[in-house]
Amino acid sequence: MRRYGKHTDEDDIRSRPNRKGNRPRTHTRPKHEDAVEGMVLTVDRGRLTCLVDDRIVLAMKARELGRKAAVVGDRVDIVGDLTGNKDTLARIVRIGERTSVLRRTADDDDPYERVIVANADQLAIVTALADPEPRPRLIDRCLVAAFDAGLEPLLVMTKSDLASPDKLLELYGHLDIPYVVTSREELESGEAVGRVREQLDDRITAFVGHSGVGKTTLVNSLVPEERRRLTGHVNAVTGRGRHTTTSALALPLAGDAGWVVDTPGLRSFGLHHVDPSRVIHAFPDLEPGTEGCPRACSHDEPDCALDQWVADGHADPARLYSLRRMLATRERTEGD
Repeated sequence: MRRYGKHTDEDDIRSRPNRKGNRPRTHTRPKHEDAVEGMVLTVDRGRLTCLVDDRIVLAMKARELGRKAAVVGDRVDIVGDLTGNKDTLARIVRIGERTSVLRRTADDDDPYERVIVANADQLAIVTALADPEPRPRLIDRCLVAAFDAGLEPLLVMTKSDLASPDKLLELYGHLDIPYVVTSREELESGEAVGRVREQLDDRITAFVGHSGVGKTTLVNSLVPEERRRLTGHVNAVTGRGRHTTTSALALPLAGDAGWVVDTPGLRSFGLHHVDPSRVIHAFPDLEPGTEGCPRACSHDEPDCALDQWVADGHADPARLYSLRRMLATRERTEGD
């Protein structure tokens, strides 16, 4: 007679045989000592296109990585079929330590972070001077994200044949942020490519910008052959033709002189992940003026020293407005 509860002993434990005959699960994970290092170039519906030596290899994330996801720019260890042949699929078993992570949220009240690229060291903020009109507050938000991630910003102004860059240069030209001005004719002739390329050599540069500013056109002029080669490979595997509009894509510059990462066009750049106290670091023209602020100043109160700093001509009033608009949005988010 089988006993239950506190009267049971080891003889009463029912043993259920494993019908499938599989080995029992273990927490011991393989070391994958034969893994080869690669770089993630793009991610498409769970498939990661990686560069291994001089081969393009399609891979998927190994189950032991759990929820940890690899993103464009990640250095990863890969096992399996690394030939890059058609219909082959390798496995990513390790993700290397990241030197930087550029991320954003959809809006300031959205807690879900979206990683744009890992291991970049420069952020090229592309803005058109007309068609569409410049959006300084979006530029400011990108600057905040760049400084927060430890990336050096680069301002690229396109379509100078339609409007003068003077107005934007009044806002950003004195901030010690490098910038390049281009026109459509210069991009078509290749004249502007050399000026932009000087800012990219030996760096991993992520390009961001609002839809329609000419960001992808600029990237295409920098690495035309590489885009066709990689996009053709991805389309052959996934059957997709609209690759670059939906996910980031890393492309090598000629001569192994660096990388450019094209990203989908932005509609917004949420900063929910950024500590409000660090936002001021993206405003180097305003930051020195905070020395006269009272302790724990919110920079939007009667005793804030930034008002006098701007009144004395040290910074443009539009910059202070942009700072306070961002901080006010973040404070509302924290209070929700």
